[in-house]
Amino acid sequence: MAITSSAKKANRVAKRRHVFNLRRKAALAAATKSFKKAIAAGDVSGAQALLPAAQKAIDKAEKQGILKGNTADRKKARLAASIRRAQA
Repeated sequence: MAITSSAKKANRVAKRRHVFNLRRKAALAAATKSFKKAIAAGDVSGAQALLPAAQKAIDKAEKQGILKGNTADRKKARLAASIRRAQA
C-alpha cells in the first residue's frame, strides 16, 4: 500500500496508463486479426485495404511504448510479406 502522497499519485497514474495500454493493445490485436482473417479467406483486395489500418495501429503502439521499435518493424514487415505471398 502506498504511503507517501507521491507514491499514491504514481499508483493513480499507473492505473490510468494501464487502461490506455490495454485499449491500445486491443486495437492492435483487432486490426491485425481482421487483416489475418482476410488473408486466410483469400481476400487479397480486402487485406490490402486493411493493411494501412493495421500498420497505423502498430505505429501507435510503438509510439506509446507498448511495442519496441524492432518488434513493430518486424510485425509490419510480416504483414506486408503475407500480402505478397497471397498475391503470388
